[in-house]
Amino acid sequence: MFFRFLMLFLFLPSVWAASPLLPVKTESPRATMKSFMEAMDDYRLGKKKGDPALEHRIEDAIRTFNLEGITHSDLDKFAKDAAVYLKETIDRVILIQYPLIPGDQAVAESSLQRWRLKDTEIKIVRITEGEREGEYLFSKDTITRAKSFYSRVKHLQYLPKTGGGAGFEPPWYERNFPKKLKGKTFYVPNWQILGSFVAIVIGLILKSLITFFVDQLKRLTSKSKNEWDDRLIDATEVTLGSVGAGIFWLLSIRLLDFEGNAFLIFDMGLKILLSYHLVKLAYQLVDVFSDFLALKASSTEFPLDDQLVPMIRKSLRIFTVVFGVLIAVQNLGVNVMSVLAGLGLGGLAFALAAKDACANMFGSIMILMDKPFRVGDWINAGGVDGTVEEIGFRSTKIRTFYSSLVSVPNSQLANINIDNMGRRKARRVKAMLGLTYDTRPEQMEAFLEGMKNIIKANPYTQKDNFHVVFHSYGASSLNVLVYCFLEVRDWAQEMVERQNIYLEALRLAKELKVDFAFPTQTLYVQQEEAADRELSAEELASLPKDFSEQGKLAKPSGLGYFTPLYEEGPKA
Repeated sequence: MFFRFLMLFLFLPSVWAASPLLPVKTESPRATMKSFMEAMDDYRLGKKKGDPALEHRIEDAIRTFNLEGITHSDLDKFAKDAAVYLKETIDRVILIQYPLIPGDQAVAESSLQRWRLKDTEIKIVRITEGEREGEYLFSKDTITRAKSFYSRVKHLQYLPKTGGGAGFEPPWYERNFPKKLKGKTFYVPNWQILGSFVAIVIGLILKSLITFFVDQLKRLTSKSKNEWDDRLIDATEVTLGSVGAGIFWLLSIRLLDFEGNAFLIFDMGLKILLSYHLVKLAYQLVDVFSDFLALKASSTEFPLDDQLVPMIRKSLRIFTVVFGVLIAVQNLGVNVMSVLAGLGLGGLAFALAAKDACANMFGSIMILMDKPFRVGDWINAGGVDGTVEEIGFRSTKIRTFYSSLVSVPNSQLANINIDNMGRRKARRVKAMLGLTYDTRPEQMEAFLEGMKNIIKANPYTQKDNFHVVFHSYGASSLNVLVYCFLEVRDWAQEMVERQNIYLEALRLAKELKVDFAFPTQTLYVQQEEAADRELSAEELASLPKDFSEQGKLAKPSGLGYFTPLYEEGPKA
């Protein structure tokens, strides 16, 4: 039995190894101080030996801090620096004696809310709300003043039997700069003011260099046959230099070790400036990419891509701006996810407000799927008559024949009758040509035959579906119906071919010496001496019989000048 226990002791030491997930003890001021000091001693040892596991113990030390409500652009670095400064301060001013610090029993016997390290302003307080309620943590005042504490005691030596600080090394400027540059002007060290001017000059030079190299690259690409490399360089020529300068200045304020309000102001301003130029750069690249897609779409016969390109362009622009703003806000130290999660509190109100927007979005999806029209079609939708210019996520833009632009919500277009004039296989021509009442029957039939031939001769008319007939007796004209269909590509060509048919009709009438009628009133004055001979009773009785089936005046199929289309027989 003893032998087995010895083997376990020798070969299985990991059984007794502490779990890396053990919680940091903060149940009392004594536990908190001990957790902090031991973690920082391990951190110092880890830095000395180059052991990453021990260096990571600084995270346990930070767990003893109350960081709630502390805002900083880089809170993790701030907390680590505070831990180092606090350990350096404590080891210079006092030797910690843990039995003298209130422990679990003292906490249980009294309602201890605050404990202060002897002869210092280093305090440990009890947390009364939140996830860490009931724990004892170093106060926010202690954490934010840790560097100030260190600056006041850094000239002191480490006390005997302490951990010897946290392996802190003074910044490079404190070791190398002369005393004169370490002085302050308006509470800012002189070397930082000098370094700022140098950084500004270098940043501007860097911007000029980037612009110069882009110009040289532009000269090379201008010799190529591909225009898109020129477009890309034009889109990035100015903005790229500003982005490079902004990145350099952001690094400079960290290298110059700005802190406090000065760091916050410079850091926030430069991040806003850099975010603006990055979003601008992405926006310009989106335009180039969208133009490339539009060119590819125009070279294909598939109509849907012509409608999708404008929607893709808008979507990418909106995504670029929104995503860029969110990233910029996140970099400024605002927790974007918590803000977005907070919007859930007003979810119902937001959903009601976005009802129409969602309806329009689904309407646009239905239009793209059902394809009742496409860009360039002439449509009549809910009383709006015009040509479709753009199909967006929210609305469709229609250019009317008055040249005005009407935006119709897609939710409405998805639920109304749409008359797509642009999808017509042929365009109808219907005209009523009125000839004067003095037109002779022979002239009328000749005119009908001529109009039929005019329609057949026009290369854009349907040859198997048209009508030319003597339609009716009008109030002041003999009405001839011309009814045919034109196979043309658009409204402009339709107007021209309709005009050609009408011009031919006018020439035909001139040749046949027939006149087109217009509303007139004629006054006849009857003169007895010039009156025609009246028909006798016998003539009045016999003439109607001459128009019967076998009558001598009967011409039921016309005079022979006009041949109906259906009697012409099949085409050769």
